[in-house]
Amino acid sequence: MAREFVYFGGDYGISDPYLDMELGTLPVSFLMDSNVLYGDGIFEGIRIYNGRIFKLEEHLGRLWESASYVEIEIPYTPEELTDILKTLARKNNIRGTGYIRLVVTRGHRLDLGINPRKVSRPTVFIIARTLQLYPKEFYEKGMEVITAKVRRTPASCVNPNVKTCNYTNNILAVIEGNAAGVPEVIMLTTGGEVCECSADNIFIVKGHKVLTPPKDNILVGVTRNTILYICRRLGIEAEEAGFGPGEVYAADEVFLTGSGAEVAPIVKVDNHIISDGKPGEITNRLLAAFRKQIDDPKNSEPIFD
Repeated sequence: MAREFVYFGGDYGISDPYLDMELGTLPVSFLMDSNVLYGDGIFEGIRIYNGRIFKLEEHLGRLWESASYVEIEIPYTPEELTDILKTLARKNNIRGTGYIRLVVTRGHRLDLGINPRKVSRPTVFIIARTLQLYPKEFYEKGMEVITAKVRRTPASCVNPNVKTCNYTNNILAVIEGNAAGVPEVIMLTTGGEVCECSADNIFIVKGHKVLTPPKDNILVGVTRNTILYICRRLGIEAEEAGFGPGEVYAADEVFLTGSGAEVAPIVKVDNHIISDGKPGEITNRLLAAFRKQIDDPKNSEPIFD
């Protein structure tokens, strides 16, 4: 079995930050990390295709925006972090499809309080491995979801465009999905409008028009932005607009997007069959066009130079 490495950098006295996943050890002092104690960190999920890191610039841009909002100073430049990501992917020999989980925490706490000033240098840890989030059948036949009872944390409490490590709200929604036997759930705003899924953005198609919820109540996904760009390129009318569960049930097509999920058709919501119960024409066109974006080297960074 091939060795798998992770990256771990921070104020913990580790000489070589590339650790063996199975044999490497972390100091007990990591238990005092602010992310371990309070979920006080930010992260990005980034895809690798054909040995290339997809949309890296966009992901790093969002990481720095999240860091600015929560006042965490990332201890590397984007160029340094890019080199680290490539080195880790090379060490793990990811030449096909993979996934990077990049996490930046506030760092080692000096006490058990929550004051963000009482920490040392931020911690960065990274996992890079092969990934297949959803089975091929979901893309061919579509998937079923439910609408969660738990509502999405409102923007007045936490900016939804900050990708923090505190995912309690989303996890509670996934618990409902697990109980219903579905792989993903739709989440509503406190006002009852559709905003996003637990880990993905959502789109509906009605009368050949593609609609997706506005930015003010969602985490704006890199894949979501790519799909809106593709719609413009293909001449498909698309806009941001609010809608409720009723519009989802009555839609001609429904699909979700995400770095892990890519473009996944939804054919059943809360036991309501969407249209004819099959992935729709526009969804399939967008998935095909998205995969062309994956193959375009302008959209990715090579791991193996």
